[in-house]
Amino acid sequence: MSLFNEYPIVHEQNVAWGDMDAFGHVNNVMYYRYIESARIQYFDALNIFEQSVLTVVASNQCKYLRPVFYPDQLKVAVRVDELRNSAIRMSYLLFSTAQNAVVAMAEAVIVCVDKDNMQKTAIPDDIREKILKMERDVGHLI
Repeated sequence: MSLFNEYPIVHEQNVAWGDMDAFGHVNNVMYYRYIESARIQYFDALNIFEQSVLTVVASNQCKYLRPVFYPDQLKVAVRVDELRNSAIRMSYLLFSTAQNAVVAMAEAVIVCVDKDNMQKTAIPDDIREKILKMERDVGHLI
């Protein structure tokens, strides 16, 4: 799908019945869980969890475009849009296969923290290089 051409990771997420709220649509909190799953898939591709750093969400936001209902399968695309010294800004696109439409867009700033002293630290060089390669491989230039 050309919509995801410049996203190195597209996570497939089934919507569960329990993801809906009393209003009959997927609860807004669930979107953050879906986004988290896509982010973890991206980080697994980097092997970042084997590093001496932790990743902490410093901020996030989500723009809800259309309600989602059970049953559905979402495609959650994720990419890095900005590399900083100790942080990255990731963007997400949530696509409903049932609606054949983008249902939400989100963004998060993730900060690297040293595992020992819990202080902000630089992104490890090998992780930085892997991010740049993953993004370049899909034609997305940071």
